[in-house]
Amino acid sequence: MRTVLLLGLIVVTSFALLAQNKITPPNVKEGLWETTLTHSTSGMPGMSADALAKMPPEQRARVEEMMKQRGVSMQGNTTVVKSCVTKEKLAKGMAFSENRENCTHTIVSSSPSHMEMRLHCEEVKNGSKTTIDSTTVVDIVGSDNVKGTTHAVTKSQDHTMSSDMSFTSKYLGPACGDVK
Repeated sequence: MRTVLLLGLIVVTSFALLAQNKITPPNVKEGLWETTLTHSTSGMPGMSADALAKMPPEQRARVEEMMKQRGVSMQGNTTVVKSCVTKEKLAKGMAFSENRENCTHTIVSSSPSHMEMRLHCEEVKNGSKTTIDSTTVVDIVGSDNVKGTTHAVTKSQDHTMSSDMSFTSKYLGPACGDVK
């Protein structure tokens, strides 16, 4: 579950690359956006797509509440995340994202309507190192519609996991409410 959430966050943090590279920001509207990620994973240790459904009710409720507070909902192989795109985030290249300090970003190509980027993340937790390398392709379909794909490889100790995701982001409206 943690890995799926991490990979989902990588996709929605792809726009953080704009802040670290000189490129033209995407031509998208400011306001509330919803990103739907569909993912498939091979090599995921100990976690199947329906693991959330198999959790004891109390544990599942805690996990679902934690995700809900972050604007995330999961069902099977689909994750939905809401985010607020502001003028400031667009200017800083932080649309649809949080910046992850343990990641390096490389723009392969960019234009106002298309980007290809690479991401490398390293995390050490409890003495165990995990690395994630991904390539994301983003197409700005219109000012209220974005789509793309991500291929990621996660390595932890002697285990390797591969994930493929496709995502669509749609503009919901100018007011973000409680979503940040």
